[in-house]
Amino acid sequence: MNSGTRLVPPIQGISDVMKKVLPILTLLISVLTVDTVVAQEASPFEIRRLSFNMSGYSDISPVMTQEGIFFCSDRRLSAVTDRTSFDNRRLYNIYYVAQKEGDSDWGRPVPVKSDRTAQFNTGPLCIAPDGKTVYFTSEIETGVPSRSRKFRNHSGIFSAQLSGTQLVSIEAFKYNGTDYDMGQPSISDDGRFLYFASDMPGGFGGSDIWFCEWIDGDWSAPVNLGAEINSTATDNFPCIHSSGRLYFSSTRQGGAGGLDVYYSDMIDGDWTAPLRLQAPVNSSSDDFAFVAMPDLKKGYFASNRRRNDDIYEFTMTIVRKADCDMLEFNNYCYEFIEENAVKYDTIPFKYEWRFGDGHTAVGRIVEHCYEGPGRYLVQLDVTNLVTNEVKTDQKSQLLIIEAVEQPYISCPDYAETGEMLKFSADSTNLPGWDISQYYWSFDDETIGMGRNVMKTFTRPGTYNVQRIVSTKAGEGGMVREACVTRSITIRKKE
Repeated sequence: MNSGTRLVPPIQGISDVMKKVLPILTLLISVLTVDTVVAQEASPFEIRRLSFNMSGYSDISPVMTQEGIFFCSDRRLSAVTDRTSFDNRRLYNIYYVAQKEGDSDWGRPVPVKSDRTAQFNTGPLCIAPDGKTVYFTSEIETGVPSRSRKFRNHSGIFSAQLSGTQLVSIEAFKYNGTDYDMGQPSISDDGRFLYFASDMPGGFGGSDIWFCEWIDGDWSAPVNLGAEINSTATDNFPCIHSSGRLYFSSTRQGGAGGLDVYYSDMIDGDWTAPLRLQAPVNSSSDDFAFVAMPDLKKGYFASNRRRNDDIYEFTMTIVRKADCDMLEFNNYCYEFIEENAVKYDTIPFKYEWRFGDGHTAVGRIVEHCYEGPGRYLVQLDVTNLVTNEVKTDQKSQLLIIEAVEQPYISCPDYAETGEMLKFSADSTNLPGWDISQYYWSFDDETIGMGRNVMKTFTRPGTYNVQRIVSTKAGEGGMVREACVTRSITIRKKE
C-alpha cells in the first residue's frame, strides 16, 4: 500500500527540499448517492432456534452457566406426569440442560424440583454469585385459598439453595405483596443489586423495572428505575449484564411489535435512553428474556415468533479487525524553495512560481495546496530587479501527486449524541480493485453496509470506526480485503 504522495527526484536549482508541510485536515463532503443507507439497519446478529425446545409447549427465560442453561417450561414433567394449576393453567417449572462437547448440540432437559413443583409455578430464576443461592418467581399463597378457582393469586420472589437438581430451604422475599406481582429476578455479578419486574404501587405503567440493594446483610426497599427506563407500557424481564448494562423487554411505542428487547447503560450515575436491539432478535412477535455472555458475542432469548415460546441462541456477527491500518489523510500541500537565491543575495531578484494548475505565487519560499492528485509542471520565472531582465522557465520540474492507496473514511472528527452523521467511502483509492462489499464497524455494536451510510451515536465517547472493503472472488476464488480505521469523538448533547 502506498505510504503517501510520491515525488519525482527534483531538478538541481529547484529545492532539494520540495517538501510537504504539516498535513492539513480537511472535511470531505460527499454527494448523497443512491447507495446511502442507515447504519443501524444492518443487523449484527444471527439466530437459531435451540434443539431442546418442545413443540406445543413454552420454553422461556434462559440463564447461562458454564456447562449449560437453566430455563423455564410448561412441558410435561414426564410421559405420565402433567402439571396444571387449580384453574387448569399449565404450570412452569425450572429445567436444566447441558451443552454437549463442541457447543454443537444439547442434552436432554432435566427438571429442577422443589416442594412447589407439583402445584405451583417456579421460575423465571437467577443464580447468585455463590452459584448456590437462587432467586425465582412463584405464587405467594400456597394454602387453602389458592385452591379456589376464583382466588386471584399473586407472584412473588423466593430464594432457595440449589442442591443438584433440587431447590431447598425456600424463603419468601420480604417485599412480596398480596395486592401486586413481583418476579423475573436478575442479580448483579457482585450480588449487590437484585433487579425485578413488578406492578407494585409507584410505577409508571403496567409493570416496571425495580431493584433492591444488599446493604448490611439485608435487601433495601425496592426502588423504581425511573422514567428513563420505565414507560407507561409494560416493562419486564430485566437482565443485568456483567458489564453493568441492563437488558429488558417492553411493549412501549416505537417497537417492532409485542415485547421487544431494549438495553441501557449506566453512565456517570444515570441510565442512558434505552435502545432497541435490531432484528432478527426483535420481531413482530414477543421477544424477551435476553441474556448475553460477558463479551456479548453470544447469548440467548425467548420469542413466540413460531406461536409457542421458544429459546433462541444469538451470535454477534460484528467484524473487528485486529490488524487495521490507520487512515492516512491525503496531503496535497507543498513548500517550494529556491535555494540558489542565497548565492546572489547582493542582487535583488523576484521569484515567481507557476504551479501547473493555473495558480502562481511570488517569493523565494512559497507554499501551495493542490486540489487533488495529478501531474503538474512546476516552473520558476526569475526577474532581475536591477536590469528588469526576466528569465522564464529558469527552473522546472514535473510534480506527480498520487493519493494514498487505501480505503477511505470521510466523517467529522467531533459530533454530538443523536446527531445524524454521514460516513463516506467515496474517496477510496484502490486501483485495480473490483470492490463488492463496503463494511462499516462503528465500535458501538452497530454496523453498516454500503459505500455511504448514515449513522447516529447515542453514547458519548471516542469510537474507533473501521471500514473493511472486499473484492469479488478472482482467480482461484481469492478475495482481496483491506481495512482502515479512524476515530470520532462523540460529545454529550447539551
